Amino acid sequence: MKAIVISQPGKPEVLQIQEKPVPKPLPGEVLIKVKAAGINRPDVIQRKGYYPAPPGVPADIPGLEVSGTITAIGDGVNKWKLGDEVCALIAGGGYAEYVQAPAEQCLPIPGGVSLIDAAALPETFFTVWNNIFDIADFQNGETVLVHGGSSGIGVTAIQMIKALGGKVFVTAGTKEKCNFCEKLGAEKAINYQEEDYEEEILKATGNDGVDIILDMIGGSYAAKNIRILRPKGRLVMINSMKGKIGEVDLLQIMKKQLVLTGSTLRAKPVAYKAKIAQNLKNQVWPFFPEKIKPIIYKTFPLQEAAKAHELMESSRHIGKILLQVPEEV
Repeated sequence: MKAIVISQPGKPEVLQIQEKPVPKPLPGEVLIKVKAAGINRPDVIQRKGYYPAPPGVPADIPGLEVSGTITAIGDGVNKWKLGDEVCALIAGGGYAEYVQAPAEQCLPIPGGVSLIDAAALPETFFTVWNNIFDIADFQNGETVLVHGGSSGIGVTAIQMIKALGGKVFVTAGTKEKCNFCEKLGAEKAINYQEEDYEEEILKATGNDGVDIILDMIGGSYAAKNIRILRPKGRLVMINSMKGKIGEVDLLQIMKKQLVLTGSTLRAKPVAYKAKIAQNLKNQVWPFFPEKIKPIIYKTFPLQEAAKAHELMESSRHIGKILLQVPEEV
């Protein structure tokens, strides 16, 4: 099969197309003929040499989510059959014509979504559910601030929170991105290049603040996040793009009984991810396509993975970037 390989750690051009053996599904797995794969920031970090794949996962082929057709089934798999169209969360190996995936991390294609566009779903939907609905224990009617509102995570969070009864505020870096987020369902999108998000959130909530913050920025955002959380608020970290060190007011944490937490999903066991998959299927998939849809910015052919990574690193995009696997690469 053809696959995109990290030939050595470095810039996007180190992504090279090579011939690799087609993997075989292990017990509990399926083999997927890939139609499309999603691009995610962890792929970029892995390409640079800082985010190695877990044991048992191809070390040189990035890709954490795919859509496609099941072409082989491992022992013990009963919920899928040959020819089923699925999207799947995987721990690596997605930039390829074929990939093996745990059967429990596969989901049916939601109503109204094409097989290609479904590749945009697993990584962000699993991440948002894990962090906002499981870890932060979101409750109907709560208010959530999402930093990076126009990212793949952001556009997913806006739609999921709104569909499940919450209010969403976001930060984004341009007027265009802010307008898009508000049209998608955000109560207010704050342009962090021109406005102080702490002031804007307090103004918009009558100095009340928010219940949950999903933060992928880190650094100097920590202090402001603490100040705008309501009593018993939850700050959930999923990245630290602007620095891993931040100052926090410990007295505020004590007085307001705040929870500061975070997570990574890639190395979690299959059973953990299987529970998320079931919750998504039961509680989120029914909202497609009326209240939730994939937001695709651009789709590249597989062999142009380097260009896709360049776009990801530029942060010009709104929503997801995909790689499509042509019938003949």
